Amino acid sequence: MGLEKGGHKTHLFCELDPVAKSVLKQRFPGTQLISDVSELASLPSQTDLVCAGFPCQNLSMAGDKRGIAGPKSSLVDHVFRLLDAQPVPWVLFENVYFMLHLDGGKAMEHIIGNLERRGMRWAYRVLNTRGFGVPQRRRRVFLIASRDLDPRDVILSDDSFVCKEPTAISLELPIGFYWTEGRSGVGLTVDGIPPLKSGSGLGIPSAPAVLFPDGSVDTPTIQEAERLQGFPADWTAPAEGMNGRLRWRLLGNAVSVPVAEWIGRKLAHPRTYDSSADKQLRPGEPWPPAAWGDGIGRFRSAATQDPLGVISSLSSFALRPWKPLSARALKGFISRAESSRLKFPTGFLDALRRRLSRA
Repeated sequence: MGLEKGGHKTHLFCELDPVAKSVLKQRFPGTQLISDVSELASLPSQTDLVCAGFPCQNLSMAGDKRGIAGPKSSLVDHVFRLLDAQPVPWVLFENVYFMLHLDGGKAMEHIIGNLERRGMRWAYRVLNTRGFGVPQRRRRVFLIASRDLDPRDVILSDDSFVCKEPTAISLELPIGFYWTEGRSGVGLTVDGIPPLKSGSGLGIPSAPAVLFPDGSVDTPTIQEAERLQGFPADWTAPAEGMNGRLRWRLLGNAVSVPVAEWIGRKLAHPRTYDSSADKQLRPGEPWPPAAWGDGIGRFRSAATQDPLGVISSLSSFALRPWKPLSARALKGFISRAESSRLKFPTGFLDALRRRLSRA
């Protein structure tokens, strides 16, 4: 959806999840849809862009951490198989931020090494959904490569060094957190929500909670979650006939629409990147939040995660009422938090206890 809003036309979907397929069939009628990438023999003729948001279960902090060789994340190699049969002008990868660090960055080395061996220039950047008009703190790696064109002009050339995501916790602003956790990091987010997650494989939603300044503790509706990914409300409604609870999984897996739209527009209208301040990335150094390579060397970029410099506010974005977090769920979170070694902002747990006593 984001790329089409950015001026592109989709010719082929490759999607295994039957629930996701039910949405794609209704939202993009007439577009070819196949299930298994391993069964795709070739790309459509005159393809300009191949996108791969390959599975992250082996790469994410919440996954099994088996790495790029895991049975799910290794599906990315089918992209290289298809490119060998039919080169295309542009390739776009998207995945979790933790991919930069897991196993010393082996996943990035695997992907970038494959691109370089095929004579492709590459550039990547961590982008935060929150800087694109949606109050969700969601950082993802977007990597663009090309044989003949300069990917830096697409992914690195716009930047803002002014606006920063708010970090100071204040009870006068909404505070988003993962109510399902409490013993480990809880994703505290000022005036926004932490990243939407897929939930369980059985379709049990895992929506974040928000402590609002009025003392209420609520979770977003499915329609609000869709908006928090940049979709219109009820975009995933075609999945209701299969298992409506799995709509949450679709949103947790999705790429934020405004981020994809920005990339789509930059692909159509690139702008020259100034690399004069970039430094060489030496072998063995950790992967930085932004970098590029031209086949001769690899370089770290100073590009930030917020190219537009617009930090959105949940206070003005949310269409309430939301769904109140149950007393049982709230009690469980407080209990886990009290028994943990985590440090919470002054007044945060007290506000939750007051809410629980009223509930």
